[in-house]
Amino acid sequence: MSDPSPRVIFERAVSHLKNNEHEEAEALCKEVLERDPGDINFVCLLGSILGRRGALSEALELLQRAVKVAPGHAKAQEDLGTILLTLNRPEEAVIHLERARELTPAHAPLLSKLSAAKQKLGMDAEADTLRREAAAQSPAHAKLDEATKLFVQGKFRESEKLAQQLVRENPHDVNAALLLARLAMMASCYEDARAILEKIIAREPSFIAAWHDLGTVLKELHYYEKAVELLDDALSLQPENALTHYYLGAALAMAARPADAVGAYQRAVELDPELPGAHIGLGHVLKTVGDQEKGIAAYRKAIELRPNFGETYYSLANLKTFRFTSSDISEMNQRVGDTSLPVDCRVHFAFALGKAYEDSKDYDKSFENYALANRLHRDTIAYDPVQTEIAHERMRETFNEAYFQKNRDSEGCQAPDPIFIVGLPRSGSTLLEQILASHSLVDGTSELPDISIIAQSLTKPKIGQAFPQCMPDLPSQVVTELGESYLEQTRRHRGTAPFFTDKMPNNFVYVGFIKAILPNAKIIDARRHPMDSCFGCFKQHFAKGQTFTYDLFELGEFYLEYLQMMEHWDVVLPGQVLRVQYENVVEDLEPEVRRILEFCGLPFEDTCVHFHENKRAVRTASSEQVRQPIYRDSVQTWRRFGSNLDSLRDILSPVMTDQTDALGDG
Repeated sequence: MSDPSPRVIFERAVSHLKNNEHEEAEALCKEVLERDPGDINFVCLLGSILGRRGALSEALELLQRAVKVAPGHAKAQEDLGTILLTLNRPEEAVIHLERARELTPAHAPLLSKLSAAKQKLGMDAEADTLRREAAAQSPAHAKLDEATKLFVQGKFRESEKLAQQLVRENPHDVNAALLLARLAMMASCYEDARAILEKIIAREPSFIAAWHDLGTVLKELHYYEKAVELLDDALSLQPENALTHYYLGAALAMAARPADAVGAYQRAVELDPELPGAHIGLGHVLKTVGDQEKGIAAYRKAIELRPNFGETYYSLANLKTFRFTSSDISEMNQRVGDTSLPVDCRVHFAFALGKAYEDSKDYDKSFENYALANRLHRDTIAYDPVQTEIAHERMRETFNEAYFQKNRDSEGCQAPDPIFIVGLPRSGSTLLEQILASHSLVDGTSELPDISIIAQSLTKPKIGQAFPQCMPDLPSQVVTELGESYLEQTRRHRGTAPFFTDKMPNNFVYVGFIKAILPNAKIIDARRHPMDSCFGCFKQHFAKGQTFTYDLFELGEFYLEYLQMMEHWDVVLPGQVLRVQYENVVEDLEPEVRRILEFCGLPFEDTCVHFHENKRAVRTASSEQVRQPIYRDSVQTWRRFGSNLDSLRDILSPVMTDQTDALGDG
């Protein structure tokens, strides 16, 4: 029996593709091309397959060969243009996509790709015309395009309505489903997004964007190792996909594996040197492991690629020890006033400028930019101070003296492992953690979200259960299991030491809950001069949370709430919280170190005094500062800003005693 004809094999390969059998299709193409390297149909098809699985360099080489041999092959021209667009080479992409358009009746996907390429080149009018042409050819495509445009514009309800309609009309439309998942992510409905994305991947395993989004969702759900495993699986499908390596790097960083994250980001950069996010991510993890020089170089490369992306400049500012050049300041000033840039970009530029002017001792200009950054960002977030006060009051009402006076000796997990460092951000908590993590018996784990996650999981509206009101009614065994759950969840961040730190500052609200589920845990309250503490927050653009920090009045009020909460814990849990004043630590280090270690039941070790020699990874904003010997430059910095901070000082006047006002003087 004779071998099947090339046409039959081609149809068989296409059939494999339709059934998501990509490996079989690829094998058939390679088999034919071994016999006949010049078969343009198989060259083109193999190029398309390789492009789908992320082998972009191989695909590019094949398709370039195809269009050279057969410049009139429309599909080869289109696929080459698609690969070039994926590689962020829109100038070249336009040439081949236009050629494909000349060779074949234009179809909606081709017109959309051409529109996207021209959009990247700033040819907005032509891009819009092409988009309308694509929409006219395919009503479904038109709806998806409109839904996507609404999503980009931030009109999420309208976008969701259209996306849901598309999914109902065509349940197999993975692009519409992906948009729906992204809308769920925007609304922080991560479990809903997870369900949609898992269905997409089951239906279309080669749809790599869904893998990337699912990895992000798993991160947001704090399943860091699961995210790593998922993205590893995605790499088995497309080992040369730069974006997958980028997402893997982000997951590894969150999984407390900074060295592996460096490797993933570096691979992303090797595969696509013009991927700005990979350079930024690389800068972040290099900062975490203490390689500031290489971190700065990575940030600089990202700026070169995307000069309008404010986050990169802010990342440099957030190194704290970095100093901007006059050229940097000029560039940032130009961009912070550009209202055509996204608000978040301008926020980042303004925060970075605030730091730049503060370093150059122009405190009025510094404050002007900090104030602008905070004002712009405050308009984009939801923060309700009244609801915050109500939530705090419920904690105090639940975890009162009567709660802890009950016979609870056998309640809670008795393990002494955790050392919690609480307080407001920018109050010296990273310094305290670095001191403790320099002890041979303590692992430093940074800011862990697990306490609040466990606490909020107790709220179950369907049965009328709410945290914290449910706590007095929980059986002792359940309370114990909550503590055990915390230890289990945090184990992935620990090494082999018997004790570990958790420096999530917001845990000051949960002190009562912590002592209920982990009665032998140690709690340290990192305290700083009220003005330095609050203004330090005002100068910081937090990646997530801390929504109270973007308005001086709200910040001052929150600080007073924090003090009230800590005073409550002092009453109901006398002697259970150690207060450590930042100014005292920098003034006389060793006695404070001894006091901290004694409270934690740890023997004195000289390494804790020489904490700056510890090379561990540090993920917070103070990562560079805690790698230096003790210094007093951060004491009373608020005074440099003079009358700009009068409004904050007025709010804090009830706690600005002679003693606090004198802290750090001398």
